[in-house]
Amino acid sequence: MAGIMKPVSTILMSAVLIAAVAEAEISCGTVLNHISVCIPYVTNKGPIGKCCDGVKTLNEAAKTTPDRQAVCGCLKNMATAYPGIDYDKTAGLPKECGVDVPYIISPDIDCSKVK
Repeated sequence: MAGIMKPVSTILMSAVLIAAVAEAEISCGTVLNHISVCIPYVTNKGPIGKCCDGVKTLNEAAKTTPDRQAVCGCLKNMATAYPGIDYDKTAGLPKECGVDVPYIISPDIDCSKVK
C-alpha cells in the first residue's frame, strides 16, 4: 500500500494543475476514482475485473472538448507516474471495454489536440 501512495500523490498534484488549465468539469480525482480499478490489469498483476465499468462511466462523463482533454491529461500523467504500466494494455482498454475514445492512452499523446 505504501508503494502506491507516491504515484497517487503525483497523480493528484498533476490533477490540480491540469484541471485548472483545462477548465473542465472532470477532475483528475474523478478520473483516478474511475480508473484506479484498472491498475492491476494494466500492470499485469490482475484481471480486468471492474475496469470497464470505470472506463465506460468516465467516457460517458467526458462530453465536452475540455472534459476529454482533461481526462486525456490525467490518463497521460497516470501512465507516466505509475511504474510498470503495460502501454499496449492501456491503449487497448477502450476497445476491450467497448467504448470509442478519440485518442490512444499513452505517455506520448498530445492532449491539446483531443477534440
